Amino acid sequence: MDQESHLSSEEEVGEPSVIIGLVLSRFQHAVVLWFSRAKRRLLQGFTVFSTVLLLLWIAAFLYGTFYYSYMPKAAFSAPVYYYYRTDCESPSAFWCSYPVANVSLMTNRKHVLTFGQVYRMYLQLEMPDSPTNHEVGMFMIKTTCFSQDGGQVASSARTGMLRYRSDLLNTLGTLLFLPAFLSGAAEQKQVVEVELFSEFTDDPYSPSVMAVIEILSSKVQIYSSHLFVHAHFTGLRYLLFYYPVLSALIGVATNFTFLSFLFLLSYMR
Repeated sequence: MDQESHLSSEEEVGEPSVIIGLVLSRFQHAVVLWFSRAKRRLLQGFTVFSTVLLLLWIAAFLYGTFYYSYMPKAAFSAPVYYYYRTDCESPSAFWCSYPVANVSLMTNRKHVLTFGQVYRMYLQLEMPDSPTNHEVGMFMIKTTCFSQDGGQVASSARTGMLRYRSDLLNTLGTLLFLPAFLSGAAEQKQVVEVELFSEFTDDPYSPSVMAVIEILSSKVQIYSSHLFVHAHFTGLRYLLFYYPVLSALIGVATNFTFLSFLFLLSYMR
């Protein structure tokens, strides 16, 4: 009788320890399983994130490559320096030729103009508001574009002149800006813009490398001169240039969708 009570008391003492051991074992197994699943999920998430980031970078790179290879230079400007002959036979004539300037249409040995692109080309003249220029009145500007082999690509002739102002307006303007004129902060000059080509398209077989600008007047006076070339974008180039952010978002998203589709096809196979 005493032995049976002793055995029952031992079973009662050992049963809680077994239960605790089973609970701890199951808890340890659950923790290990949770860490394993978390590790697997973390690895999968990192793989997906890296893949998406790589595809996004490739999509942006492809769009940037397309943009810089497809879009031409939007604007180009160059100073114009004129030269003329002075070794005249007649002592009464100081200039023996009209002012002529050669302007290169190349930068770093690369053509400035893109084939098939329409350009607007104009000349900006900074001229003194002098009696001599007013006496000259209207003058002609001849522009000729030449290729590498010396062939003529395009030619134009345009007119230019100072803006007319009456003697009364000249007197009032001089009195109004007299302090600025005396201090040198302002000058009596006018800026004249002459459009040389409204829709210039370069020849793909004989691209222009130089523009010769000749002013057909030996009396015209010029402070400085600049040649400006602006691209006239249409179609897709218009959207890419005037809406760069929207175009970039659409282009990168399109490339990313296409690359993701290819990646999923290759992964499923």
